[in-house]
Amino acid sequence: MARLIGVDVGGTKVALAALEDARLGEATVRPTETSSPEALVDQLVEAISEQLPAEAVGIGIPSVVDFAQGMARSSVNIPLENIALRQLLRERLGIPVFVDNDATVAAVAEAHGPDAQVDVRHLVMLTVGTGVGGGIVIDGRVYRGATGAGAELGHIVIGADLQDGAPEAEGFPQPGSLERLAAGRALDRLAADRGLTDGPGAVAAAQRGDEAGLECLSILGERLGIGIANVINTFDPDVVVIGGGAGSAAGELLLEPARRAAARYVLTGVGTATEIRVARYGPEAGVLGAALMAGLELRAEHDGEPSSNLKGV
Repeated sequence: MARLIGVDVGGTKVALAALEDARLGEATVRPTETSSPEALVDQLVEAISEQLPAEAVGIGIPSVVDFAQGMARSSVNIPLENIALRQLLRERLGIPVFVDNDATVAAVAEAHGPDAQVDVRHLVMLTVGTGVGGGIVIDGRVYRGATGAGAELGHIVIGADLQDGAPEAEGFPQPGSLERLAAGRALDRLAADRGLTDGPGAVAAAQRGDEAGLECLSILGERLGIGIANVINTFDPDVVVIGGGAGSAAGELLLEPARRAAARYVLTGVGTATEIRVARYGPEAGVLGAALMAGLELRAEHDGEPSSNLKGV
């Protein structure tokens, strides 16, 4: 197996680790440099250089990504919009670099077992954090859509008043969208309404058996379950994975009401083999998935295959 570097760029921190012989090294973490695009690119070059030599680098970013260009089409929390990140880093590092959406690379990780080989052929991942992200693996291949920007599952609409037709758009996340109703910010609002500090406070309260905390996670979980039902009705996957900071922290307290709600809204006969589970790699999913994605794309380039063929590295 090649030595591969995975980078998970978030709005507050950058995590980086090397994957070699199916083992992910210890991640280094530093605050994200957000003062300018140039400062962030310099930070990434410095951090990656410390892990060289390597065969390739994979980077996951919280942005709508044009995968072929390795460029963020839109980016809210990090200053990378319309920055040719893939090209800049290739030129400065001298090795192949691949850039993708952070939820997509997390889905790549979740499609692989501990031996870095694919063990789930059809998988949809929802990352529940500050927002809601999505990643899709269909028949062993990452699905990115016609322009490489898929799949923004957080923006599917799960609840809207359509009595008089489509309401006016209000900007993203739209009212009624999965991200508006089931992300970490929604949990913060539910917690505040019940006298709890915030979303993490609600999770901690629920873990203690507190009624208000449990109610918060029940409501959020049922909202998430509607989104999961849409995913199952559309893709009939082997696995739906729930990850992200809020999703992983809440675990089964969130997934149990989500499963109940999803079961009520999945069409009879669909999703009969679908497992709904918590992400198995937790906070490592982004770094691991980025490294695995780099290996997959490097192999595809070498073999002249279509990109995203998940055959392991």
